[in-house]
Amino acid sequence: MHILLVASAFNSLTQRVHAELRDGGHSVAVELALPDGSLPDAVRRHAPQLVVAPMLRTTIPEEVWTAYPCLVVHPGPVGDRGPSSLDWAIHEGYDDWGVTVLQADAEMDAGDVWACVACPLPPVAKSDLYRGEIADAALRAVLLAVDRFAGGTYVPLRQDPADTADPRLRTRPYLDQGVRRIDWAEDSTRTVLRKLRAADSQPGVLDVLFGEEWYLHGGHPEHVLRGRPGELLATRAGAVCRATTDGAVWIPELRLRRLRGAPTTFKLPAVRALGDRLPPLPDRTPLGLSGAQGPTWTDIRYREDGDVGFLSFSFPGGAMSTEQCRRLLDAYREACERPTSVLVLGGERDFFSNGIHLNVIEAAADPAAESWANINAVDDLVEAVLMTTDRLTVAAVAGNAAAGGVMLALAADEVWCRSGTVLNPHYRLMGLYGSEYWTHTLPRRVGPAVAERLMSEALPVSAAGARRLGLVDHVVDCAPDAFAHEVGELAARLAALPATADRVTAKKAALDRLQSLTPLAGFRERELARMRETFDDPDAPYHALRRAFVHKKRPAGTPPHLAPVARTGPPPSAAHVTGMAPAGVSPEPNH
Repeated sequence: MHILLVASAFNSLTQRVHAELRDGGHSVAVELALPDGSLPDAVRRHAPQLVVAPMLRTTIPEEVWTAYPCLVVHPGPVGDRGPSSLDWAIHEGYDDWGVTVLQADAEMDAGDVWACVACPLPPVAKSDLYRGEIADAALRAVLLAVDRFAGGTYVPLRQDPADTADPRLRTRPYLDQGVRRIDWAEDSTRTVLRKLRAADSQPGVLDVLFGEEWYLHGGHPEHVLRGRPGELLATRAGAVCRATTDGAVWIPELRLRRLRGAPTTFKLPAVRALGDRLPPLPDRTPLGLSGAQGPTWTDIRYREDGDVGFLSFSFPGGAMSTEQCRRLLDAYREACERPTSVLVLGGERDFFSNGIHLNVIEAAADPAAESWANINAVDDLVEAVLMTTDRLTVAAVAGNAAAGGVMLALAADEVWCRSGTVLNPHYRLMGLYGSEYWTHTLPRRVGPAVAERLMSEALPVSAAGARRLGLVDHVVDCAPDAFAHEVGELAARLAALPATADRVTAKKAALDRLQSLTPLAGFRERELARMRETFDDPDAPYHALRRAFVHKKRPAGTPPHLAPVARTGPPPSAAHVTGMAPAGVSPEPNH
């Protein structure tokens, strides 16, 4: 079936829907719903059999939904309506939620229901939930709805507010800053965290620091430090610690509120964003692996279980700055001194890595120089993983990865991905040739022809698709919260295998042969020569693309690689999908 995805942005959920529908054999194109574009004209050009809207901030024009069957993904259960569904669910502390696929019509979120899937809401940030539990539920609902549509006999179920007894399910307004505001003199740590998590990563929580308005992004509990409510207590790994009425929270990122007529602002590590405004505070960044343990929050952690070491890291947005790469490299080297036979590298959930930190680069006095420093820091980390010969290394990819983050994973001996992961193993959309030894590791995994196709197509790949290509070795089919446990079980079994010692011996011999024929240093030198040429050229597309990405500039149109040649022939009629279920019939909650 030819399916058109209509979205406000090619975000993580849209990418996953795109990848998994293609896995299912569908022809899939994307059209961005942009303010200056004509969506009806674009849809007619594509002539889809079905339109799916995974993430849409605007309504689908009547001219479209009356001519084409249009299914909209709503991040809430049947009966929930409004533009801030997931935000409200987290803000009000719900433990469970759901995703509904409904048919577009004149009233937003009120169309006939094609599928609804329930999901839990663990106490994590909204963006993490959106890429995890919400995305899992959304994919199940979309695939079910598409199958039902393709079958041609399913009658979507009409929504009737009278059938909804749950008081949580109603039409809610936009969740504005008046409701999100933190009262530091009154709010507990639990309340502050709930407000911060409900606003992550957008829009953030508007607050005042040093007489200026800032958006706070992210939040983690602190279990030891205490102070006067609202007081800044310490720094750690670029974050600031702020006291609550009964404890404290770590805030990793800040964004200065944009003033009228001023340039756009963007998120930065909190310490970097505050700069000279920040008074002297104790730095609580852990030193060494012994400090990267215990109950308190830190972005790099280490633990051991028998013969397995687990070096986990979690950086906001998956971006890795020069400083973060260097700290992670130090931790990796120290972990390699431990008496383990298997070392697992990766986070427990959400992003693995997206490579260099474009926001920090954009904020630098010399973005070209910072780009160069950042790419070398990532390369140093990847090189350390590639050169590890005394144990097996595993990249545990709990969440999405892109560009250099994918190549960091490919440096390990084995790559294990959660089933909901989306990989973007390419660089060209940022105007970069790429580094991180990709010219060695990617062809080694998938062969030169597939490597070239992945780089040139620049399309997302699902975990299952990556397994078929050879990008990953094992797909862990589990919920986001279960990934760390499943990886632990798999790693323990790997360490206990008699063949593991033989693999380590063979691995060292293979690297010695490679170094004698085509040394790894040569791959790095050739890649970096291309990267340096780009960084040092002020007219290179990378600089404009980086600025557009960081400042969230809308594209002029849908990128050509997302919109393949349209089908020919007349558009299908929407008539056969507008039937109503009998009044009083509620849709199945778990379908």
